[in-house]
Amino acid sequence: MSFLSLCLTTLGSFGVLFLVAKFIGHKQIAQLDFFDYITGITIGSIAAEMATELEEPWKPLTAMVIYGGVTLLLSVISKRFPRTRKYLNGTPTILMDHGKLYRENLKKSKLELSEFMVMCRQQGYFDLTNIQTAIYECNGKLTILPVSSQRPATPSDMGLSPAQELLFTELIMDGRILEDNLKRMGLDLTWLNEQLRQHRVHSAKDLFLAVCDRNLTFVIYEKSRDEQGHTR
Repeated sequence: MSFLSLCLTTLGSFGVLFLVAKFIGHKQIAQLDFFDYITGITIGSIAAEMATELEEPWKPLTAMVIYGGVTLLLSVISKRFPRTRKYLNGTPTILMDHGKLYRENLKKSKLELSEFMVMCRQQGYFDLTNIQTAIYECNGKLTILPVSSQRPATPSDMGLSPAQELLFTELIMDGRILEDNLKRMGLDLTWLNEQLRQHRVHSAKDLFLAVCDRNLTFVIYEKSRDEQGHTR
């Protein structure tokens, strides 16, 4: 009976954690601020406790729901009252500007100078003189504005106006035709089969991936070690 109870509480813990996570919303780890990170760890710990709590599983369940509710409430508050964001999420901190390093701001951000240098190198800036402004964001990422002479050249700098690139939509993945995507593009199986015939592909099962954009540029990747795509 205890084994059955353990299985049920584990499944219940997984289900509740899934619902709480979906209810709160999700971000990539790199996008989490300090509060979201701590809340995620806490809710996960409570869910683990609930999975092994056989006598009174409602206690960790209640705690998990409360944590999720408070997190959602704070999220709503920060959206409706923007002035509260600096207290809940913090504010970006300028670490360097116009060639000047701000030591106090580094201390405020709990960053050593060596850590700042590492973060700069990770973004390709080995020479600090190439940096106009460096901002430490609330999610722990460093945003860098390079000096104008060091930023990458753009087509507008050279007086060019290239055509806008379009997003590609997957039509075949792992040999399986995605008919919903095909219909969304206003295409049909007849058109797709014609494209496969022109590319000398016998069946969609022979393809690892096939994509198409709004200009009907069709790109295929065959199931082989050769990763070169063929376009038309």
